[in-house]
Amino acid sequence: MAITLNNGFQMPVMGLGVWRMEKHKIKDLILNAIQLGYRHFDCAADYKSEAEVGDALAEALESGVVKREELFITSKLWNSDHGHVVEACKDSLKKLRLQYLDLYLVHFPIAIKHTGVGNTRSEKDEDGVLDIDTTISLETTWHAMEDLVSADLVRSIGISNYDIFLTRDCLAYSKVKPAVNQIETHPYFQRESLVKFCQKHGICVTAHTPLGGAAANTQRFGTLSCLEDPVVEELAEKYGRSPAQIVLRWGIQRNSTVIPKTSKLNRLEENLQVFDFELKEEDMDLIKSIDKKYRTNLTPARSWGIDLYA
Repeated sequence: MAITLNNGFQMPVMGLGVWRMEKHKIKDLILNAIQLGYRHFDCAADYKSEAEVGDALAEALESGVVKREELFITSKLWNSDHGHVVEACKDSLKKLRLQYLDLYLVHFPIAIKHTGVGNTRSEKDEDGVLDIDTTISLETTWHAMEDLVSADLVRSIGISNYDIFLTRDCLAYSKVKPAVNQIETHPYFQRESLVKFCQKHGICVTAHTPLGGAAANTQRFGTLSCLEDPVVEELAEKYGRSPAQIVLRWGIQRNSTVIPKTSKLNRLEENLQVFDFELKEEDMDLIKSIDKKYRTNLTPARSWGIDLYA
């Protein structure tokens, strides 16, 4: 099952994210996922695992298990490379051992001090705050991203972690419209306005952290996970599915793509088994009612000494 992007290319609805995966496990993980039927893999320079993913893809392609045109590979431009977009993209392609990317995203809407292509260290200034580069605008970055399309290095370009205002601005100055906005969204952080805005303007929403992440401690909520919410658990029992399958199906029925992360073979299989049932409208509404506006993915911004999400 795939979603057609605004440029005509198709993006598989279900993907596999490799953020925070142990390097020595990635090759087997990717190869197992391909054998199970995964064709969409979400990478990034900052994940520091593109070479390992590239080794797995090369082996799968050389063995004939899958063809390049059947795969959808995403990578992302790191914050320190906003002034070096072409070089950064070529570096990712080299590590992934690919001739082109299906999707290249601006990882975060912020440019910081350049530390060398391929080096995703985030430098801080003398005050301990992220060393932001004020000479590079997001518009400048985007036009450099557009050049990647005309150079046939990437098929589609998009944005990641952009709010509704930055997304609106990107639409205003873009010549090549963003095909995707990859954001954190799950039943406890539904972001209905942003999702609807993107979809209204032809931007596909990809949900990272689509299962809400691991149960996390927060001052506001304590320890919680949407997978343990009574509504989700009741629906899992009703449909004879796992809570994770209910949540992933909810995301798919919002017309978004989802990229859950797992290193467990049984979970890889389970996550794919969401296309043979459909949540009823009243059950979609039930899940809509449990939104807590609870973001789990705060770690990067906090380590930078700034709040990108304020």
